[in-house]
Amino acid sequence: MPPFLMAQTNYYQCPHRCSVGYKYFAIFNGLFRTAFSFMKKLFFLIICLSLFSTFASAQISEAGKWTAQVYTEYGFIEPNIVYEKADGMEMKLDVYRPKVKNPKPLPTLIFIHGGGWRAGTKESYSLRVLPWLEKGWNVVNVEYRVTSMGRAPAAVEDCRCALRWVIENAEKYSFDKEKIVVSGQSAGGHLALMTGMATKETAFDTNCKGAETNVAAIINWFGITDVGDLLQGKNKTEFASNWIGAERFSQTDLIKLVSPLTYIREGLPPIITIHGDSDPLVPYSHAVRLHEGLTQAKVPNQLFTVKKGDHGDFSVKDSIEAYKAIFKFLKKYGIE
Repeated sequence: MPPFLMAQTNYYQCPHRCSVGYKYFAIFNGLFRTAFSFMKKLFFLIICLSLFSTFASAQISEAGKWTAQVYTEYGFIEPNIVYEKADGMEMKLDVYRPKVKNPKPLPTLIFIHGGGWRAGTKESYSLRVLPWLEKGWNVVNVEYRVTSMGRAPAAVEDCRCALRWVIENAEKYSFDKEKIVVSGQSAGGHLALMTGMATKETAFDTNCKGAETNVAAIINWFGITDVGDLLQGKNKTEFASNWIGAERFSQTDLIKLVSPLTYIREGLPPIITIHGDSDPLVPYSHAVRLHEGLTQAKVPNQLFTVKKGDHGDFSVKDSIEAYKAIFKFLKKYGIE
């Protein structure tokens, strides 16, 4: 029986000895006891929910566990190492490598950021290196002169210098010189292609003469392959125009010099391209033409097409499938 009813029952059992004041006291006392009991139950429920929430939030996802693993195992991140001085400026790169004693030479990815040759920084693209850290690779994240610092071919010169720096410092940082892969996105994809495809006879290496610049493979994420195509007609873009310079549009030799399609020939390293077939910025045809040219020259290559893919704005599913294709491609040629 509820307490406030019990209080009323007790009152009616002593009608001559209980005052009217006691009647109301008993009723309100019963109500208070009921409310207090309810509040205790509510408080207990809140505590239980709080503890459950705390316990649930304390559970670490697989991604969270891996983040902790990366933090623990990748203790050696050396930022802003100067690899070149050009036009009075210091060009820098970051090195990511596993924290192990007496490390053996490891496969090494050189990553080149995008941004239309005019924007972007190595820091703003740093999360792009995570899949390679998970694979246990070294990573070198490179900056270069953007358009405001130097027009074409300055960025190509810098990336070639970065590759040469990696080769010359292989022993110090445990880079496996036989397994150096260069990769980039958009303008960075173009620069990755130029870094790995250009011949040593070109004028790109005047700032950094020295070691040979061979790479084991190239990963081209939706990169420009024909710069001239972006300087006129329906595919004309402001960023390409600025990088070349309007007054140099007639310099066809320069435009060809900085276009990856120019360097298609036998003997190139394996090349894989990832490109969305709905890319509004870098036409999908750039990837197709590269693929067809490489195939005709008998260069090992693959074109991974992202159906309805935008300019790199891929879904998680598409991104995962792209990385699966990349790792499978590299494994096929003994790079893992």
